[in-house]
Amino acid sequence: MMNIIDNDLLSIQEARILAENAGGVQAELALFTQEQLDRIVEAMADAVEPHVEELAVLSSEETDYGNWKDKYAKDRFVCGYLREQLRGMRCVGVIDENPEKGLMDVGVPVGVIVALCPATSPVSTTIYKALIAVKAGNPIIFSPHPRARDTIGRALDIMIEAAEASGLPEGALSYLHTVTKSGTVELMHHPSTSLLLITGVPGMLDEAYEARKPLIYGGAGNGPAFIERTADVRQAVRDIISSKTFDNGLLPAAEQSVVVDAPVAEQVRAEFMANHAYFMTEWESEQLAKLIFNSDGSANTTLVGVTAETLAKRAGFSIPPETVLLVSEQKYASQENPYAREKLAPVVAFFIEDDWEHACEKCIELLLKDRRGHTLVIHSTDGDVIRQFMLRKPVGRILVNTPATFGSMGASTNMFPAMTLGSGSSGLGITSDNVSPRNLIYVRKVGFGVRSVETADREFFGRDRLPDKPRIKTQDIETAEQVRVIQGLLREAVEQKN
Repeated sequence: MMNIIDNDLLSIQEARILAENAGGVQAELALFTQEQLDRIVEAMADAVEPHVEELAVLSSEETDYGNWKDKYAKDRFVCGYLREQLRGMRCVGVIDENPEKGLMDVGVPVGVIVALCPATSPVSTTIYKALIAVKAGNPIIFSPHPRARDTIGRALDIMIEAAEASGLPEGALSYLHTVTKSGTVELMHHPSTSLLLITGVPGMLDEAYEARKPLIYGGAGNGPAFIERTADVRQAVRDIISSKTFDNGLLPAAEQSVVVDAPVAEQVRAEFMANHAYFMTEWESEQLAKLIFNSDGSANTTLVGVTAETLAKRAGFSIPPETVLLVSEQKYASQENPYAREKLAPVVAFFIEDDWEHACEKCIELLLKDRRGHTLVIHSTDGDVIRQFMLRKPVGRILVNTPATFGSMGASTNMFPAMTLGSGSSGLGITSDNVSPRNLIYVRKVGFGVRSVETADREFFGRDRLPDKPRIKTQDIETAEQVRVIQGLLREAVEQKN
């Protein structure tokens, strides 16, 4: 007799158990002080940090995306700099008070979080989400990406052991071992779960919306970089290349298009070529476009996070051996133009515009192309132009004179160090923040009485200044009644005469 294992049923059952367990310890975890939670966070980071190099290699081998050295850099970033930024941050209990005004804010954990992580950055995103969830006093359940199941599971096993040894209740940090779409949907819909934290898994968005729960979505990016005529062109080009080639162009925040002010176009082109970027011919661009997107418009996952050399070889053309970035010159950001879309590889589109106003419109077109762009970069020293871009762009974050990849994640800017960048500009989620523990709590407002009701009456309502209520005299009422009677008699007399 043949035994058939239904993984969907197993995953759904496991999801229910994990959600119920997490819901059961939610109240207990909510009583932890910030100091207790901080000790657990430190223990988790201490435990996983020695393993990030092997985890980077494992993730690169399991997913076949990117390169392990850059993944190792991201993993170290969340174990090091992120942890430093978390120290001293208050998320639960009294988080702010103003004795002078008699006001106080109390941080309250939002509840059980369901977390989905991308295969492109599985380790760094998993560590980051686990740390910020526990920091904010929330249980969190992960549904690993099927393409990175072993890597994510290994990272979580290390952190779970350390966290529970430091006092985290069992079940407060967990993950699905049998990963199916059905199990993930069950987690999102389960009554014990409170918030969905999704990074880079757009295929699950419809199910997430149907769960009717708060959603924080770190989505796809289609961010342009504008090089304005007053920019330091040499530095701007170096920033873009370092950003778009990091981990072979996998990060959604990386530049997808370069929009160039016409007066500096040739200088920009020369700098790109000097830094090992290759400008494709029209034919080469067409051949590559046929490869990086499938006929139905979806991305070809076999070419996600590969090198420029691999892309060119697969597309059937030759490039210089030192080439790190492929550039396609384009004119229009039309719906049919594949280069106006997100490209998770070392490939950028190159647009030239007459002035900053036209460049501004081009950037808006690109941002609205997939309605998920969350980051834009401007390279300029003209304060007025920078201000216009800040005010007019439909985007979650604008970076100035910095690489998109490193600026958006908080490495080259003072933004919060995050591996989930809110896509609030497109309406896909509840925030456009660099997601921090503060996004995983709600704030209870406390106000102490500072003035009496009599004072409020006098100062705000003005009730002490209202005139006395007018009184209607009895004779006035009688007179009015007499008038109505006389009017009635006159009407009857007229009717009889007619």
